Order: sequence, then structure tokens, then C-alpha cells
Amino acid sequence: MRFIKLLFPLLLVTICFFSAFSFSVTRIAKKYKLLINDTIIHLDSSRRQDRVLLQHDTTVRAIGKVKGKTTAKKTGVKTASKADTTSKSKNGLGSTVKYAAEDSIITDHKNNIVYLYGRARITYEDAALDADYIKLDQKNHLAYAKGIVNPKTKRYAGRPILKQKNESPVTADSLVFDYTTKKAKIYQAYSEQEGNYISGGQAKKLNETEIAYRNILFSTCDLPYPDTHFGIVITKGIAEKNQIISGPAYLEIEGVPLPIAIPFGFFPKPDKRTSGIILPTFGEDATLGFNLRNFGYYMGFGDKFDLTNYGSIYSKGSFELSSDARYFDRYKYSGNLVLSYGYHKYGLATDPAAKDFNIRWSHTQNPNANPGTTFSASVNAGTSTYYTNNASTVNYNLTALTQNNLRSSIAYSKTWAGTPFNFTASANHSQELSSKTITLDLPSFTFNMASINPFDSKNRVGEQKWYQRINVQYTLTGDNRVTAIPESQFLTKTIFKRFQNGFQQNIPVSLSLNVLKYFQFSSSVNYSEVDYLQTIRQRYTRGNTSGVDSLVTDTVPGFRRAGTYNLSTGLSTKLYGTVNFKGGRLKAIRHTMTPSLSFQYRPDYNNNSYGYYQNVVSNPAIPYPYSLTRYSIFANSLYQGPSGGRSAGLALSVDNTIEAKVRAKSTDTTNTDRKVPILQGLSFSTFYNFVADSMKLSPISVSGRTALFNQKLGINFSGIFDPYTTIIKDSISNGQIVKYARRINQYTLESGKLPRLTAFSLSTNFSLNSNTIKNQSQQHAQNTANTLQGMNQQQAGQLAMINRDPNAFVDFNIPWNVSFNYNFTYTNSGISTTVNNAVNINGDFNVTPKWKLQYTSGYDFRLNKISTTSLSIYRDLHCWDLAFQWIPFGYYKYYSVDLRVKASILQTLKLNKRKDYYNNY
Repeated sequence: MRFIKLLFPLLLVTICFFSAFSFSVTRIAKKYKLLINDTIIHLDSSRRQDRVLLQHDTTVRAIGKVKGKTTAKKTGVKTASKADTTSKSKNGLGSTVKYAAEDSIITDHKNNIVYLYGRARITYEDAALDADYIKLDQKNHLAYAKGIVNPKTKRYAGRPILKQKNESPVTADSLVFDYTTKKAKIYQAYSEQEGNYISGGQAKKLNETEIAYRNILFSTCDLPYPDTHFGIVITKGIAEKNQIISGPAYLEIEGVPLPIAIPFGFFPKPDKRTSGIILPTFGEDATLGFNLRNFGYYMGFGDKFDLTNYGSIYSKGSFELSSDARYFDRYKYSGNLVLSYGYHKYGLATDPAAKDFNIRWSHTQNPNANPGTTFSASVNAGTSTYYTNNASTVNYNLTALTQNNLRSSIAYSKTWAGTPFNFTASANHSQELSSKTITLDLPSFTFNMASINPFDSKNRVGEQKWYQRINVQYTLTGDNRVTAIPESQFLTKTIFKRFQNGFQQNIPVSLSLNVLKYFQFSSSVNYSEVDYLQTIRQRYTRGNTSGVDSLVTDTVPGFRRAGTYNLSTGLSTKLYGTVNFKGGRLKAIRHTMTPSLSFQYRPDYNNNSYGYYQNVVSNPAIPYPYSLTRYSIFANSLYQGPSGGRSAGLALSVDNTIEAKVRAKSTDTTNTDRKVPILQGLSFSTFYNFVADSMKLSPISVSGRTALFNQKLGINFSGIFDPYTTIIKDSISNGQIVKYARRINQYTLESGKLPRLTAFSLSTNFSLNSNTIKNQSQQHAQNTANTLQGMNQQQAGQLAMINRDPNAFVDFNIPWNVSFNYNFTYTNSGISTTVNNAVNINGDFNVTPKWKLQYTSGYDFRLNKISTTSLSIYRDLHCWDLAFQWIPFGYYKYYSVDLRVKASILQTLKLNKRKDYYNNY
């Protein structure tokens, strides 16, 4: 009852207040009588009527437009439309007060007050104030600003926006601003700084660095009060430059106060990166025990570098450590380095622990920072069991857990402007996780000279002569490589003895001419040379207890070179065939055939005169005679050695394309015919070697490609046909009869059969999303705008967060996306055939603008099994994200439900429930 007694007078005063305001606004619109007695609007967001007025509206119109000019003699009031600026004030101001309005301006000369209507704006020194209505009291140096109630939408619009120096702009329902002292009183303020938002309540600016708050909401939600989803209500507080000192405060979610309060507190309001503790998440693992995950400390070292250290500990003795360093220099470079280590106790307590480490480094350089020079890095290296034993560090990302290869590359390139020369050096790493082997290139480099015409003159006039068309290139490649070493030997002394090194040079010289009008003549000579610092020698040793000699391979140090050359001369032309159609939209179909015939020659480098091959003879052992084997001294080397066997013959290839021409539609104003590709390529190729002693014709290769449905469905296929007959024979191995295939020097056509298909592959892919339907120019503009080089510091931080947790990023801007892949392979050895075919599908679509469904699945027809299938559902809650991820079956079966805050500074504020794949047993 007491509450009703207090509430009734308050409601009565509120009703009287709005009645007086409505009456006053009407008088302004009609006669402009209300000049001095303005009242500050203070709307109550808890009332339904005021909540409607507080909603955003893009329509901003002033009440009572005035056309022309009028002078009120009795009141000393002057009205004008679209007024401009004042002169320098007579009150001793240090600068000029400038003002303007889109609708009208009323000047009260008697009281030195200016009234601005419709998109009003005043500026003084470094301060600017915009609103739909501003009352400028030049005598007292005060500016009162407010919005209006739009007469059409009945919503409150045209709110004041105050901007000073480099501070973030402040939006309010109404405010009073002293433009000389820069003090202000603000109602229902809304401001943002570094991802923190302050809205609602009242604010009083005391000086340039301090602001007093009352009943404001501190949140990371960017919706203004009262639509803010969650935050901390600060009943009283003072904001300084880098913090808010608060009195009593409590938590509020969706407008509902929670019984979680503090008597006082400090809230950061940083203008730069600051250090702090990262709170852990709690959980339980069936194998490792209870855990505290991702407990850490963030260290900010200015705007260009920060370091985040994470740690996870388990009750049964396991732990994980991770350190993530990010660096960023806009317009120059950006990158991050992650070092991770895991120590896990599986099985019995006495069993040895699984120790794993991983290094990830990415570096990107802006190409405009140093034109002609680039440096980049993409490193992912570590133990082969790291991702299996440390699934939580990649947030159980299925792609990372199922990968079989780790690859790294650190590259530097240099291009000399105005010259044909460029240089590239790189260090590469390749790691097979299943076989636990590593291949390293430390380093490899390439020096290249682009194509030049040495006999052509820069001052040439007219067409080139035939010798001026001679083209020369040069490429030098060097490498220092170790191949497929066991993971256990990495970083040991033995690894350095297994490195192979060498150099390779290529000098192609070519000439291309048009002859007999319709033919293209081409001729080339290619010289290639490999240089090694070691070769091999083979020999047989005696003295084995079994009585059988063993073959020993010795590595002999010393420089050796192997030079080779080959010649090629040929002719090619194009043949066209067209079929025209009179009726319908199909106008014509054109077939283009490109035959090519060339003569190729290559000497036999197995000849003793070159010295590239040697013989190894076994010692005779009764009852077996000796055996002689010929081997290359460059065998198993980096670039291999020259192959044996002379080649002199004809190479034949035929390429075919088929396209249709379709008449323009009647609605097409350009009236331009459209070309539709039917078959983008169908090629046949083979080689006939005249100097071979048998089987002179090489297998026939066939390949083709096309695209259907406006280039949305791509189809690629290839096959190999053997023109010679294959016979099946029996052999005995380990006491069993084994069949084997043997080719004989007889064409299959001689037996009335077609060449045998030995291999065939077919792949199709279909990818479509809503962006592909967009105008190509719009899509290109978006692609060029969103580049790594153009991102700012905040975007770099968000990208690093996505790299740590790819599942945290969902793009709701693409309504739907679907991708389909099918692969088929067939092999025929003559004895048995093998068929593999599998289909994969993945995509996503927006069920509603805030709900998205993602899916991945497939089917292996040979194994008759469904491949790894995952289903994800995402809900955009504006300031929050709700995610459900599920793998219903298979080894990686698991599910997870996560509710988290979007703001990067509150990533530890989340609720999750999951059952991980390694807890299924």
C-alpha cells in the first residue's frame, strides 16, 4: 500500500510532464513561441510507451519546416532556413562557434540564443555536436541537444551525438554541453571503447579524463540500453581514463537483475592492451581424471606484440602447456607463433607418459611494404601423436584430428625490377603421421631467368625476323634434402649424415614460327645438368656364413656432373567443323581439333662413353654362375641420374573441344549470342620409338574435362590403354602357384581386340552458394576488400582467435552453401582389377537468419561404409553464441554443447557440456 502511495504521485507527475512536452512541441511547429523554456527529455526505458519511442529509426525529420524568412519584431526573434555560422564570439572565446541546420534556424537576438532544427550541427575547436534539435545559448556557452518523436513512425529519432578529440563518440537521448569547459550532463548515454559498451542511466562529464556515472550498464553487448542482453549495472561510479571505479553493482541478463552483486569494484576501460589472468574451465576426463583447462596469463606488450600462456592440469598426473605469441605491424607484416607441449599418463600408473610437442608459425608480409621482396612462413610441425593426445588444444576440430600430413614452408623471394631475374629460397618440412617419417629441405633455392630473345633489338622497327624469335631461359635449382627419416632420429647426429645435396641447371632454347599460313612450327633444344657432391659404388663381399655374396653400396665423396640434352621439332594446326541449326535457340555447334606431330630425339646415356653407368659382378658360387648388373652411379640421388635407353621417334597428340552457340533470349537487350562449352577438352597422346628393339608404341593416354550447369558441375576423367597383348602365366613362390602377367610384342588388334584399359579415373565436383549468384563485379569488390594485408589490429586479433578455434567462427552472411565430390578409380594389372569409388558432401544453410545448420558426410562404396559424419547447429544470440556439434558414430564419436560470449575479452565466460571421443570406452 505504501508502494502504491509513492507510485501514484510519480505517475501523475510523469503524465503531466509528457502532456506539457507534447503541447510545447505543437506550439513550436505552428508559431515558434517556445523559445526559452526547454525541458530535458528523460525517458524511462522500463515503460512500454517509452521503449517504443527509444527504438532506432533511420527517418529523421524536423517538426514544422519553415520556408522563407520572417522577423518577429516584438520578441526580437529571427527565423531563417538552412542557416550557416556565427562570427567570433564577443565573450572572449578562443575560437569560432560554427553551427548549421538542414531544416531551419531561429535566432533570439535579445537573449543571444540560437535554435537549430533538422540535422543540426555545432562545432567548436575539437568538439562537434549533432542532433535533430539543438538550443545554443551563446551567452552561457551551453548547448542543449535532443532528438524528436517522428510524427510518422512515433519513434524517438535524431539523437544527439557528441564527439571530442580522439574519444569515441557518445550517443544520448538528451544532453547539456558546455563547449568552453567541455563539461556535459548526458541522459541515456551510449558509448564504445575497445569492445566495451556503456549505456543507459546518467553521466556527468567533470573534466577531460573523469566522468561520473549513475545507473549505467557496463557490457560487451553493442545494443544500446534497454535492448542490451547482459551486463553489469553500476549504480554509482566514476570513470577515469583507463578504468571505472564503481560503487554497488549487480549483474543483469535480458533485463532481469540477478542476485550477484558487489559493494565496489574496478572495471578496465583500456585504450591499449593490458595484462591479466585467464580463468580456467572445469571438466572431467574418463582417462585423465578431473581437469582445469586453459588456465593462463595474458601479457600485452604494446599495440604490436602480445603473449598468451595457457596451461591445463589433470588429476591423474597429466598436463598441457601452450604459449601463443602474436605480432602485428599494419602495412608491414603480421603473424603468430604457438608452442605447445603435452604430458599424458595413459594406462597404468607405472606406464611411461606420452610426451608430445607442436610448433605452429604463420607470417604474412604486406607486398607493398618492400616491393620486389617477400617473406612468408607457414609452419606446422611436431610429434605424430600430438593431435591425438592433445585434442582439446584444437577444440576437437575434426579436420585437425584426422589429418595424416603436417607440412611447413618458410620462403623468401626477390625480384629485380627491370630485369628478367628472380630468386627464391625456402625451407620445407613434410611429415607423414601414419608412418612417423619426416622429409626436410634445408634449404632449397631457385634462381631463374625469364624468357628473353637474345638476338632481338630493343630499337627494332617492323616484325621480328626468324632468328629474332629464338627464345632462351635459364633455371638453377639447389637442394639439401633428407627423405623419410624416422621421427625418432629427428634432431640427432645421424640425421646430418643422411642429407643429400645437389644442383640442377636447365637451359631451354626454343623457336616458334608460322609456316604455310595454317601451321605452327616449333623447335627446341633443352640442355640439363645435375651436379652432385657424392656418388655411389656397388660391390659384392665374401665371407658370409650362408655362402651367398651380399651387395654393398658405398658412398664416394667428390664432385660429379651429368649433362643431358634432347631435341624436339614439330608441327601443329587447328581444324574446325561447324554444324548450323535454323530453328530453335541452338544456333550452331563447333568442333575444334588440334593435332600435333613432333619428332623427338634423346641419346642413350647408358653408354660407357658417358661414364654415368658401371657394372657390378658377383663372385661365382657353385652351382650358380656369376651375374653382371649395370647400375647408375647417381642412383637414389637427389635428382636421380640420366636414364638409359635411346629414344628417336614421333610423338602424336590430338586435342578436341566442342562448344555450342545459343541465340540470345528475346528479353536480352544486347542481342548477343552466348557460347556454351560442351566438352572443354578431350586429348589423346602416344609415342612411337623407332630405335626400340620391341614394344615401340607407348601406352595411349586419354584425358578430358568439361563443366555443366553454367560451370557449376566440373567433370574430369583420364585413362591409359595398353596396345600390346598381355599373357597370364603361372609361377611357384614359397611352394605355392602364383599367377603373373607378361606383355608380349604383339598388338591387341592382331588378335581382334581393342587396347586394354589398364587405369581409369573419374572425379566430379559441385559447389554452389548464394555468393556465386551475385554480380561478378560485386563479388570481386568484396574479395579485394577482405585481404590479409588490409586488416586492422582488431581483425588480426579475431583471426588469431579463429585459428585457435575454427569451430568458433560461423559465417551467417552466406545463407547457404553446398559442396559435392565423387571420385572413382579403376586399375587392371592383367591378373586382378581394383575399383574404388566414394562420395562426399558438406555444406550449411541458414534455417532462419539466426539459425545455421552445418553437415559433413560421405560414403565409401568399396568398404560399404559411411565416412565420418558430423552435424553442427549454431544459434546467433547477438552477444552470445550457442553451438551444438555432434559426430554420431565412428572412432571420433562425440558431442558438445557450448554457450559463449562473442566478445574476445570474455572468451572464458562460457558454459559447455561435451562427451569427447576418447571417453567412449
